[in-house]
Amino acid sequence: MKRRIRLRGINGEVEGKIWESDAVLRAGRLATLEIVLDDTSVSRRHAEIRASANGWRVRDLGSTNGTFLNGARLGPGEWPLRAHDIVRCGNVTLVVDMLIEGKDEEDNLANTENLLVEATSCHTWEDAINGLAFDRNRSPRPGEQLLALLRAGHHLVHLESEEDLLHTILNDAVSTLDAQRGAIVLAEGPMGPLKLRALASGHSQIPSRPGFSQNVAQRSFNRGESILCGSVEEDPELAGARSIAEGTMASVLCVLLRTPRKKLGVLHLDRGPMQKPFSQDDLHLADAMAAHVSAGIESAQLLRKQRELFYATITILAQSVELRDEYTGGHTARVTEYAFLLGQHLDLNPDDLHLIRIGTPLHDIGKIGIDDKILRHPGKLSPAEFEVMKTHTTKGAKILEQVPDLHPVIPIVRSHHERWDGGGYPDALKGEAIPRLARIVTVADAFDAMTSTRPYRQGLPPEVAFAEVEKQRGRQFDPECASAFLKIRQHIVQEMQSETKRIGALGPATMRLAT
Repeated sequence: MKRRIRLRGINGEVEGKIWESDAVLRAGRLATLEIVLDDTSVSRRHAEIRASANGWRVRDLGSTNGTFLNGARLGPGEWPLRAHDIVRCGNVTLVVDMLIEGKDEEDNLANTENLLVEATSCHTWEDAINGLAFDRNRSPRPGEQLLALLRAGHHLVHLESEEDLLHTILNDAVSTLDAQRGAIVLAEGPMGPLKLRALASGHSQIPSRPGFSQNVAQRSFNRGESILCGSVEEDPELAGARSIAEGTMASVLCVLLRTPRKKLGVLHLDRGPMQKPFSQDDLHLADAMAAHVSAGIESAQLLRKQRELFYATITILAQSVELRDEYTGGHTARVTEYAFLLGQHLDLNPDDLHLIRIGTPLHDIGKIGIDDKILRHPGKLSPAEFEVMKTHTTKGAKILEQVPDLHPVIPIVRSHHERWDGGGYPDALKGEAIPRLARIVTVADAFDAMTSTRPYRQGLPPEVAFAEVEKQRGRQFDPECASAFLKIRQHIVQEMQSETKRIGALGPATMRLAT
């Protein structure tokens, strides 16, 4: 089957552009490259996507701002690509629209049928858990192994971040089993495909080498078994594999990550030529460790999905309020994106960024209690009407008081119209007495209000609105927040352009629904 790949731009100036090749696509600012990205966040020679014997691979070319695959920044070396993967060069994002490998997936997997496998393990989850205390000969485990397993369990109740959990589990596995390197690949469905989620290097420190054998990992997952390849140089199938040869892998362990409910993925460990090969005891220990930590991985995935669902629910709730005001369509989504970008630039911790994600969409929730005659008034409000409109801040706070889990975002809802100089509402707070997250949302909210068109005025051009933010620094806005917002103006403008193109592509008939 002929190789072919097609990439499509999905943001900024490249949105909708298509690039195809059957050999190589190089991306960067240079006009001689196949993918020319005229963006200051992109290096002259940024990234390369090339067909190889093992399928399509992407690698970073030493770019300044990094190449990202499905949100993860690429380290040195080549990384496998699959259909629908997201590749980001600096701030420019591309999606793999079509990908045809040189061989069908079944042919690729067939290459692993003749692996020189020293041992496999098809233990159930319960049997593997029993291996926590005893080795394969039913002898009590040595103390250091028990400590390693206990430490792995400790992480499961002290880490909420899925990414942090995976890296901590992997580092422990590499250390405990004296591996030169390890990888965790997780499935995106009942039969994959497997996606690389974590990489770690042991004492050999060779991160530039391939991190795992995709074919062996896929076989382990598809067959639901853990695999020990104790001496890969004696195996003609493995010895010739690029990931094995370039990764200097002399011995490989692939252990199945699973719970009683489903298969999750594979923990891949390898040792180099100068190390003692993995043994069946190592396989038994790694299998027990994989079963032990899999419940934590599954829980972290469920928490992430639950959080994503919560974000979606919050967004839908906020949009239902917007539907009452035909003149503010899309305002909530834009303010949320601007505030999140500002929070990231200010190095907010993950908890505060989470509050920005859920609090900003709800900042105008109190408008649900404002009479339509005022809310949908086509012109400027009278002083009396404006006083009523101002109550949306306190009405919103009272609504959220009914939901204990939303109490931390009440300051955003109540105080996003306060001013740094004390002239805001509803409490006339001044300076740092205003909650910090509310000060962040204030800048984002005001900027979108200035650049949005209303029946009684045309929206300001971005450069004029940025000048107003500069003018109001230390008056309406927290000086730190205003300065940071001005520093990310390029990202803000790109976000505005992306939304304009997205709505334009939908057409007038669906514009109102989309916003």
